[in-house]
Amino acid sequence: MKALRVLLTGLSVLLPAAAAAQDFPNKPIRLIVPFPPGGPNDIIARLVGQRMSEITKQPVLIDNRGGQAGVLGTDAIAKAVPDGYTIGIVSASALVINPTMEKVPYDVTKDFAPVTLVTTVPEMLVVASNVPAGDMKELIALAKAQPGKLNFASAGVGGLPHLAGELLKLTARIDIVHVPYRGAAPAINDLLGQQVQMAFLDLPVLLPHIKAGTLRPIALGAPKRAPTSPDVPTTAEVGMPDLLIENWYGMIAPGGTPEAIIVTLNRVANEAMNDPQVKQKLADQGLTVAGDTPGHFRDYIGTETQKWARVIKAAGLATGK
Repeated sequence: MKALRVLLTGLSVLLPAAAAAQDFPNKPIRLIVPFPPGGPNDIIARLVGQRMSEITKQPVLIDNRGGQAGVLGTDAIAKAVPDGYTIGIVSASALVINPTMEKVPYDVTKDFAPVTLVTTVPEMLVVASNVPAGDMKELIALAKAQPGKLNFASAGVGGLPHLAGELLKLTARIDIVHVPYRGAAPAINDLLGQQVQMAFLDLPVLLPHIKAGTLRPIALGAPKRAPTSPDVPTTAEVGMPDLLIENWYGMIAPGGTPEAIIVTLNRVANEAMNDPQVKQKLADQGLTVAGDTPGHFRDYIGTETQKWARVIKAAGLATGK
């Protein structure tokens, strides 16, 4: 009799969850973007989220929550109800870099349910229009002639653009000063205003300014040139093959979200990002659609954590936990 009561209790818990998963989604989904509007994370979320809304016939509402290189918004995902109605598209900084550098308010392995890798995007090194350097050789020479005088902007402490600048310092053996911002958009504003001299940032947010001639491209941190910027050499082509910097963005849900709901989110997200129009719009922004399984994305996060932990240690950036 006792065993029967335990069984019935278990079924009473599982059956509502199964019913909820089968009916998912039946109301609006909140898609958290841990950065301000206008940056690459925001661009990706709006393109993919709009198509997801069309597929599910439910609104996908973008919720921008900038701060701490994505940590604040990512923490909001961790603390949300694990029912699939709050998800996020986040960058490597929040899931890999910041947790390696410092104490964050969440545990990446326990507090999140990976859904899918969404896109990868190379970082491009650009300089402000008043910087007297037209290529990598000239920029390094300028930095060595003025140690500690040139600044590089980033989208926040611990973000991949920050680590890209640190890797540039280590690789080129130059002394440049990091200036963090609350996202890519404000960093670009100060680059355009010549308040900072250079930055490694995601290609999509730089393309309009490169095409307009208001920012000067130096090199692309990718194995091959970008179709959207065919005249810009790769870091390998300018003699710095170890300076390979590719950012990525992935979809996550709060830890404990039912597996059936994760499977549905994965299917819908992959269908959305592989829609021909969405895929082309992402490609026009310099983004490569990824798309994978929840398990593969979890493994990918682990591999990336190991990779950037080596850079963080070499640069002396770990602040303790």
